[in-house]
Amino acid sequence: MVPFYIFYSMFGFQRVGDLIWQAADSRVRGFLLGATAGRTTLLGEGLQHQDGHSLLLASTVPVCQAYDPAFAYEVAIIVRNGLKRMYGPAPEDVFYYLTLYNENYPMPAAAENLDQGVMQGLYRWQAAPDGPATRATVLFSGAAQGAARTAATELSEHYDVGVELWSATSYKALRDEALATERWNRLHPGQAPRVPLVTRLLAEGAGPIVAVSDYMKLVPEQVARFVVDRPFRPLGTDGFGRSDTREALRHFFEVDAGHVVVGVLSALAEMGEVKAEAVADAIHRYGIDPESANPAAG
Repeated sequence: MVPFYIFYSMFGFQRVGDLIWQAADSRVRGFLLGATAGRTTLLGEGLQHQDGHSLLLASTVPVCQAYDPAFAYEVAIIVRNGLKRMYGPAPEDVFYYLTLYNENYPMPAAAENLDQGVMQGLYRWQAAPDGPATRATVLFSGAAQGAARTAATELSEHYDVGVELWSATSYKALRDEALATERWNRLHPGQAPRVPLVTRLLAEGAGPIVAVSDYMKLVPEQVARFVVDRPFRPLGTDGFGRSDTREALRHFFEVDAGHVVVGVLSALAEMGEVKAEAVADAIHRYGIDPESANPAAG
């Protein structure tokens, strides 16, 4: 029997953390499914149910494979590969944590040969459109896919910026691989150094990188120091939110499409790729108050 345990993502790791560590120590295998995940997908539930940190708690358990999928096919790929890893010909003593959100949106069809990209934690979901010479990259996880996709369209239409979109299914997997690569380099000084996967993948693009999720900025920041020669700007849901509409809550936390657009343009302005006036225009266009309170301040 393969255990699948579904719980409110806000409560799982913090309420039964000792039992999760005991499970790891006992070499348990199976799936933890954090339902109603994220800090902005619930409506009318109150602050006590808004989860922006369970992925950080999951990252503290070495054998926990933590994933933040955006699409149904990603969930299917993770479960299929997880079953094989835990119960296949060469079983491993690991278990999986998957975030499952509380928002309905159309699910795209899966392209071919996505298993490796989904399981390694990052893959290019959509190339930048042809035409714009100014480029940027947006990484999205979970329900933040909507803001990322809308922002990419807005940047192309209004600011002539071509954005490539990447699905970041697991920052923990990327960090674990990068740290293992760093360790190998440290212990093999006489050999050509290896390059972490996340460094190689993101070296393919141009311009700044903005990472957006429904979790705290520390989640994408797990890989920030492994991103070389490109500005890295995380957007996340730090702080206490308000129980309101998703749109209002995402605007408050500065993770909606307008803030993604401003984040990209601001980074481009720092690089000298666009003028500061473009950033100011976007702030006005998306109704952003520059003097609003910092949501992370509580």
